[in-house]
Amino acid sequence: MAPSQPPKITLCIDIGGSHVKAALVATDASMAGPPVRVKTPRDLTPEVLIELIAGLAAEAGHFDRVAVGFPGAVRDGVILTAPNLGDGKWRLVPFAAPLAERLGAPVRLANDGTVQGLGAIAGHGLECVITLGTGMGFALFHDGQPAPHLELGQHPAWKKLTYDQFVGEAALEEVGRKHWRKRVDRVLVQLRVLTGFDHLYIGGGNARLLTEQLASDVTTVANEDGITGGARLWALAVAPSG
Repeated sequence: MAPSQPPKITLCIDIGGSHVKAALVATDASMAGPPVRVKTPRDLTPEVLIELIAGLAAEAGHFDRVAVGFPGAVRDGVILTAPNLGDGKWRLVPFAAPLAERLGAPVRLANDGTVQGLGAIAGHGLECVITLGTGMGFALFHDGQPAPHLELGQHPAWKKLTYDQFVGEAALEEVGRKHWRKRVDRVLVQLRVLTGFDHLYIGGGNARLLTEQLASDVTTVANEDGITGGARLWALAVAPSG
């Protein structure tokens, strides 16, 4: 019998429009300690982000691999879009390879909604995940496997407003919590029609504001899922595309 492989420790990075968070996560998705976070620089560039992650990695301790949840569309380790980070300087930017070279460890890169979902879903049926933060992240899963990514946050939600603009942080500040919640309810109805989900999970920093009762097939999840999902990203046979 071949000897069992030692558990892998994953440095999990969650990149958001307001903060970048990092934590060491074991193979069973348990965290070695609470995540550390730093504010996302206002004029963030790929080069600055790589050095910021390298600084967090130096403080974290030993890790075998890296998982990054990124707020935009990615494919094969390349960032395609980053609407909430200033899109122009992020288009078609190779990121996983230079980060792996900088850290000396293999890197998997996926959309942050996908990573959040991997930390939250049960793995059965059609499961939908949204994140409510600077914008609105989105991911869809079938029996635990990520579907090709859709940038739903950039799709029209109501009149000329995209989902990002309709229920993102700026909308919350503009219309107030009561009217923002009504907008979220409208989005949930639209998602139910659009996807026909068996279960919907809501994460992100503003999920905590959904204190009124939700439908039985809708659940709010902890922000930590956006970190621990990174370990499950490495449990997939291949990294999700998009």
